[in-house]
Amino acid sequence: MRVVLAEDSVLLRAGLTKLLTDGGFEVVAAVPDADQLLGAVDAYRPDVVVIDVRMPPTYTDEGIRAALVIRRQHPEIAVCVLSQYVEERYATDLLSVDTSGMGYLLKDRVAHVSDFLDALRRVAAGGTALDPEVISQLLVRHDDPMRRLTPREQDVLRLMAEGRSNGGITEALKVSHSAVEKYVSHIFVKLDLPPTDTDHRRVLAVLKYLGS
Repeated sequence: MRVVLAEDSVLLRAGLTKLLTDGGFEVVAAVPDADQLLGAVDAYRPDVVVIDVRMPPTYTDEGIRAALVIRRQHPEIAVCVLSQYVEERYATDLLSVDTSGMGYLLKDRVAHVSDFLDALRRVAAGGTALDPEVISQLLVRHDDPMRRLTPREQDVLRLMAEGRSNGGITEALKVSHSAVEKYVSHIFVKLDLPPTDTDHRRVLAVLKYLGS
């Protein structure tokens, strides 16, 4: 699995390169800024890119804006944002269209290397990996709909946003499978998401109030 890595810290860049290589990934390019990232993506067409949010020259949002460009120009390439920050404005744009092949993880909350590598494999395979804290910070801007949900339903919604199946939610919350199905059904009703043949309600439940 081929990776392009964008991280401005030389030590973190070297460390992540080794972790990814040891984990079975092929790091085809490791670059320090967004311009070189976009050039490497055009040149190598990787399976997945791992991107920091804040990179030169302004160290504000260059990385996540580059992620938006990649999603627009190369929708077949998976994107995993790995940062210390939740950049709300562009994160909302990034997550409001399609979360397939999309990840947003917070560096300080990655407890185990194996968890990070598993999340990256899931994203590269077309899945989703979103840190619950990312979801919490984005959802708080649209708290009116969330007040419709019970605390347990909010827990289920956050686990759905991480890409968990009903079985995975059952294991995480230590409840029955039928209880999870009931929670998910209530979430759909409370967020005004009726059954449809064309839309994926699990994705819409997470993204309904994140975009415009």
